[in-house]
Amino acid sequence: MEVAEQIVVLNEGRIEQVGSPRELYEQPANDFVMGFVGPVSELSGRWIRPHDVEILREPGDGTEEAMIDRIIHLGFEVRVELTLGDGEKTWVQTTKGRAQELELTGGEIVWLRPNAPAGDAPSDAAVPA
Repeated sequence: MEVAEQIVVLNEGRIEQVGSPRELYEQPANDFVMGFVGPVSELSGRWIRPHDVEILREPGDGTEEAMIDRIIHLGFEVRVELTLGDGEKTWVQTTKGRAQELELTGGEIVWLRPNAPAGDAPSDAAVPA
């Protein structure tokens, strides 16, 4: 996507969206485009970018309870795999510093809150893997 000024995203021969790489990533027309141009995670029945989810120690407005299944340290970033209250799996991407600040451990309960608008369509929409 770095070499293109404009990208056309097709789905089964139909144009889903035309735009710059940044437009496609930050303002996808639908969940298909969202999943096509980058990783997505499910939260509250919506698709959202894993780095747009905040992990909290306490519940609050707009939060969803989750249990930490696994913490994967990937240099400066940390991938936290979780199980939501309804049993669905999701994951969050956070920074090494934030993970250390929260002192995350497997098996504990945390709360998740989106930091950005979620995708416009329900998460049962087809999102590319």
